[in-house]
Amino acid sequence: MANKVHVSSEIGMLRRVIVHRPDEGIARISPKRAEELLFDDIVYLPKMQEEHDIFTNVLRAFIGTENVLGTTNLLREALRHDEESKREMLSKIVDYEELPTSYREMLLDMPDELLAKVLVNGYYPEEDYFLFDPIPNFIFTRDIAVTVNGHVVITKPAKEARFRENYLTRFIIWAHPIFRELRDSGRIINMNRVDEFPPSRRGEMISIEGGDMMVLNKEYLLIGCSERTTEYAVRSLKDVLLQKGVIKHVVQVNIPTDRSYMHIDTVFTQVNRNHLVGYKPIVEDGLGSYVTVYGQDGVERHYPTVKEFILSEINSKMQFIWSGDGESPYQEREQWTDGCNLVAIKPGVALTYDRNPMTEKAFEKAGYRTAHARELLAAFKDGIIRPDEIKDTIILLPSNELSRARGGSHCMTCPIEREDL
Repeated sequence: MANKVHVSSEIGMLRRVIVHRPDEGIARISPKRAEELLFDDIVYLPKMQEEHDIFTNVLRAFIGTENVLGTTNLLREALRHDEESKREMLSKIVDYEELPTSYREMLLDMPDELLAKVLVNGYYPEEDYFLFDPIPNFIFTRDIAVTVNGHVVITKPAKEARFRENYLTRFIIWAHPIFRELRDSGRIINMNRVDEFPPSRRGEMISIEGGDMMVLNKEYLLIGCSERTTEYAVRSLKDVLLQKGVIKHVVQVNIPTDRSYMHIDTVFTQVNRNHLVGYKPIVEDGLGSYVTVYGQDGVERHYPTVKEFILSEINSKMQFIWSGDGESPYQEREQWTDGCNLVAIKPGVALTYDRNPMTEKAFEKAGYRTAHARELLAAFKDGIIRPDEIKDTIILLPSNELSRARGGSHCMTCPIEREDL
């Protein structure tokens, strides 16, 4: 397996991506604990897994099975390669979960395959016992880390329910052979390392999640300042990236600190060279939004809206496709059900949920065809059409259960390799 890790856009041909199949932990979420575990509803696991399998089968059809990397497999492989880091990671988790110290030795004695599953879903089958709470948000692998050109930024979650995800991510990226070259060459930026950042002022905290980070091109990284990402984190990461020369411009995008707009990828995502899908009240009208561009020259530029920034600095030909076709109440409904949250497999081919009919109409008006994922997979299997022949198409994913988790296809992918445009 090639070990190149590089992403310089949101839409370049996807080559490798990290995903996480919904696991047994999700089936343990009770109504009383749903909010604490960052879910708005309880979900039916078998159906959710079926829907996620269709999603990953589409990815596999386009980029190859070997390039759709599951977190549990990555964790198992990492456990075999770095015993010292494994011990350190387990010590941190046992300490964080406030378990007896004897549990550390019990975990160390487990076979790697069993240990990987236990660390993710919390269930120890030999004793029919749950050691840990579930980490149901692990399906949203976008949030755990972001590849920016040839560097990887390990994020730092805002909510306690995601802390174990963070420990596992830090271990995978430090210990797995895929990331070894980055580790050896100092190209891993860990937002959890306080020594990498200046002391906070007035108790300011670092929290930053991958849904708030977008590499629009090799020169521009957008970072949302949102419910989950603090301004201090944006400024701290900005300083490191510009000083290291990782990217030329870091752009802070302020959005309302509201669960409806959890990350900037709930408000807009790019699907083609000249097309961006967005929520009109924020992207064009500037509701609770403001944009600041920081460059290596120290000069700041300011814009009242995301649209004005995009047209001025990224692409003057960019056209905007609005969720709900820009009409109320449909735009509010379909933004909530991830109508703006798409992941591009290649320019003009992107994945979205099948529950946003007015947004589908907006895509069709913009020149796209829509195709249901099941039908498309059947057409691939029957040889009616090949994945490389698909152009200007929005692929609709079944989403009765996936959508309950409050994250779309962009949230469920962590690209680590894309072709340069």
